[in-house]
Amino acid sequence: MTLLLQISDPHFGTERPDVVEALLQLAAREQPDLAVLSGDITQRARRSQFAAARAFLDRLGATPTLVIPGNHDIPLLNLFTRVLHPYANHRRVFGADLEPVFESRELLVIGLNTTRRARHTNGEVSTEQIERAARRLERATPLQLRVVVTHHPVASVAAEDARDLLHGREAAIRRWAQAGADLIVGGHIHLPYVLPLASRMDIARPVWAVQAGTAVSTRIRAQMSNSVNLIRYDADDPNGRKAVVARYDYDENDHAFVPVLEHALDLASTDAARSPVSARAAGSS
Repeated sequence: MTLLLQISDPHFGTERPDVVEALLQLAAREQPDLAVLSGDITQRARRSQFAAARAFLDRLGATPTLVIPGNHDIPLLNLFTRVLHPYANHRRVFGADLEPVFESRELLVIGLNTTRRARHTNGEVSTEQIERAARRLERATPLQLRVVVTHHPVASVAAEDARDLLHGREAAIRRWAQAGADLIVGGHIHLPYVLPLASRMDIARPVWAVQAGTAVSTRIRAQMSNSVNLIRYDADDPNGRKAVVARYDYDENDHAFVPVLEHALDLASTDAARSPVSARAAGSS
């Protein structure tokens, strides 16, 4: 059994200290195998805000982390830095790699940087990024849950969010599905939901969009609570490949993150988990 904690849009600089503490308590209790921060780590990409984010991650202890930037993690008003050194503060705290990859016996998690200095809030995935992620997915083992992390969403449930969808998403979804992706997780719009992409796009292989809300920020949406996702996966489940996405909301009365909704996601079988493309690649090696 493996457990992934998805933390999105914490917007350090607008964090709620009591919610931060509750999230740390949840992590200490659940002991995830990986914490994924899917962008908008800070509110305005300032050094002090990145330092606060780093201090939070350090308090997670030995939990491995995978961090990608969001549009708030590059300077908005400092145009000189935005154009010439947009990721300087992010790299100073989290390292040079803006597209980290995590791999274990049961997990393959591929982070992608969908921010662009030329775009204000919207995100984009390039053909080169799509192919690089696909080639990595094709090398996954049959046991692994294959996850792609993008800050910007690839599908929406509300019409108002269509303008925030990732540019290049349709080509990306189809190629990643062909390469064996199971989940595409993201944030950006502060609204948690799970959507089946296969039925929406007439794709044979099950692929799911998993969106998280804002984890610890005051910038909550409408009547939503601060929330995170816990994703469970057991490669040895005799009943087949499944992932369970549990949404945890911050309870204002209990001052704790509590489970409020659970999605059991059917994944492609082990036999179907690798596409003909990846099978050919394996056969030629």
